[in-house]
Amino acid sequence: MLQLKSKREIGLMRQAGLAVWQAHQIAAKMIRPGVTTAQIDQAIEKHFANLGAIPLFMDYPNSVRNKPAFPAVTCMSVNEAVVHGIPDDRPLKEGDILSIDTGCLLNGWCGDAAVTHPVGKISSEAQKLLDVTQGVLNLAIELLGQKSRWSQIAEQMAQYVADHGFSTVECFVGHGIGREMHEDPQVPNFPSRSLRGSGDFRIEPGLVIAVEPMVNMGTKRVKMLADHWTQVTADGQLSAHFEHTLAITEDGPVALTREPTPAEAAELAV
Repeated sequence: MLQLKSKREIGLMRQAGLAVWQAHQIAAKMIRPGVTTAQIDQAIEKHFANLGAIPLFMDYPNSVRNKPAFPAVTCMSVNEAVVHGIPDDRPLKEGDILSIDTGCLLNGWCGDAAVTHPVGKISSEAQKLLDVTQGVLNLAIELLGQKSRWSQIAEQMAQYVADHGFSTVECFVGHGIGREMHEDPQVPNFPSRSLRGSGDFRIEPGLVIAVEPMVNMGTKRVKMLADHWTQVTADGQLSAHFEHTLAITEDGPVALTREPTPAEAAELAV
């Protein structure tokens, strides 16, 4: 059941969104060959602790019974890893791509965002993958201000990816977000059976959703590694992931996990 948010509640969610944006800035400054994903994860964990924010991913339950909870505050997915990669002590290498997904609970409200970064100089094909994945998220944000139902947006997102020669991962979808990280509705980035039925939803003020396209260079199929969390492409080709927490307001869509406005930046500097 959809839980529409008030203007005040969206404002409170913006604070969590800013905390997540800051976490991604910390990560971006650290990413280079030789740095480990564990080091980046530790820096983000410290950032959330300093804010009094609760990491949403740490100890998140596994969907498979009796399998381990997620052991970190960030998902660190390198190269062919699509999502849910576990930070470790392997140094990043020149030419890698690194998808970072993280979120926090601050003052009772959640924020969630993902970014895929180049590590040093990457191939032109890898850069195209990042550009298209960022582009399809930007397209979704634009269409949220133009369309009346999510199914209309999902169809255009998948077409955009296909037109650029890539595939949309269909095993994972975005989600509603608010006081909990995962709320209704489910938010597919592709035309799905659910969107042809009761799973479709209206784009209306108060709706807050996390939109997170995952795009593969080759097949859309994925497989899980032995750690019971990391999902990788079935063909070993690269994958990218971008995400924003998005609110629909009377003035249109707003990314709550975007960079601060000048006024917000001044407040953060105090």
